[in-house]
Amino acid sequence: MFTTEVLWGLQLGGFVQYSFALFCLLAVVHKVIVLLMHIRRTSRNYDAFPGPPAHWLFGNALQFKQDGTDFDLIVKWGLQYPYGYPVWFGPSVCYFNSHHPDYVKSILKTTEPKDDFFYKFIKSWIGDGLLVSSGQKWFRHRRLLTPGFHYDILKSYTRLMSDSVKTMLDKWEIYSSTGETFELFEHVSLMALDSIMKCAFSYVSNCQTESGTNTYIKSVYELSYLISLRLRTLPYHNDFIFHHSPHGFRYRRACKVAHSHTEAVIRKRKEALKGEKDTGNILKKRNLDFLDILLLARDENQQGLSDEDIRAEVDTFMFEGHDTTASGIAFILYTLACHPEHQQMCRDEINQVLDGKDNMEWEDLGKMPYTTMCIKESLRLYPPVPGIARISTKPMTFFDGKTLPAGCLLGASVFALHRNSMVWENPHVFDPLRFLPENISQRSPHAFVPFSAGPRNCIGQNFAMNEMKVVVALTLRRFQLIDDPMRKPKLIAQLVLRSLNGIHIKIKAMNT
Repeated sequence: MFTTEVLWGLQLGGFVQYSFALFCLLAVVHKVIVLLMHIRRTSRNYDAFPGPPAHWLFGNALQFKQDGTDFDLIVKWGLQYPYGYPVWFGPSVCYFNSHHPDYVKSILKTTEPKDDFFYKFIKSWIGDGLLVSSGQKWFRHRRLLTPGFHYDILKSYTRLMSDSVKTMLDKWEIYSSTGETFELFEHVSLMALDSIMKCAFSYVSNCQTESGTNTYIKSVYELSYLISLRLRTLPYHNDFIFHHSPHGFRYRRACKVAHSHTEAVIRKRKEALKGEKDTGNILKKRNLDFLDILLLARDENQQGLSDEDIRAEVDTFMFEGHDTTASGIAFILYTLACHPEHQQMCRDEINQVLDGKDNMEWEDLGKMPYTTMCIKESLRLYPPVPGIARISTKPMTFFDGKTLPAGCLLGASVFALHRNSMVWENPHVFDPLRFLPENISQRSPHAFVPFSAGPRNCIGQNFAMNEMKVVVALTLRRFQLIDDPMRKPKLIAQLVLRSLNGIHIKIKAMNT
């Protein structure tokens, strides 16, 4: 028989359970109400900007198939919505995607920080370096790192780049003799990594000649794929869900490989610089490089960068300096393979400049105007970074009077901008003469932004352009590039512009 105390205990226990259940229900209801209010407020921000219809739960995310047609869709939307339009990823995340020079100018001319949605997914890999940092930290790091890209530093890199390119071209001799089609991007990625390790870190990696696939390159591919996958997969936006998923495990494993690579480079240089405080002493032994600048940089208070900041900047430059450049170079070579008449005009110019030399010199880089125009036209059609994102910290008014409030996610679609028919006549046609000085002067400076623009433009753009010129010059001097019409690239965005099925060409040895 139950006593009064037992009955009272059971009633109290039931009341506690009921109260807990009610509390959970109210918490869920509160969360739903807050989410609905956020969705409504976000939706109102874009009332002045019509856009493609979006699913109530998935937004426009399911319309991006990652099958090689996504950029066609973006260009199509650009024709329908001339200046910009909202794109929804899920029910509450919305980007305002712009593709007109005057709109892009409003976004890029400011020092607005990178967005807090997409870029947070990449921070655990590259840290809080120049690419993603903001405010005073960004200003300080930009100021400290700028000397690392002075032409006196870049000048010494030209011969090192040439050496890396020649290693790649030596490996290509087998394809020249067989005439078979081969995939370009992996070769170029290894060459670009080899080049940046030699130039920026004075580190001989032998990554082009060692057996097997380079583990760092593999980790970069893996991380790029997984970050792109996370962006498109709504549940993966939650840190807890992604962390405990199989893809989260793969991401952490790839991060570990990338960070180990970076730490080894930094550790070796720190040991070499022990006791060195004067760059003059280093210059007596060798040329200064980016890592020297990074480790010896001091601000007005004689404060250097922390170990964490150094690793973040090295990780950032290791990725940005090789992966984006590799994308640009691979598509440049592919584009020249598809346009043999322009390829030959470049070759004639290059042979005249080199005059029998098999190396590029610093002075040669400025003597190839037509080749430079072809490089720029390829970067227009195939921008290595196809989109740029920011978040507004204050209201932004565009040239036509329309305004977006603070807190909006802003995207500049570089790919759609570069193929905007309001700006470029026959935008899908390869025409290097668009970059004649008289034609450039008739366009907005923000019509062509492969390296971004404004105060947050790419700090390494001169390094990248120099490397592209070296690669094109030495490649065309040695080989004729031939496209394979059966293996057209299927363009996808995975941090940088890539091809789902690779980038394939054939080559034929030139009589040099």
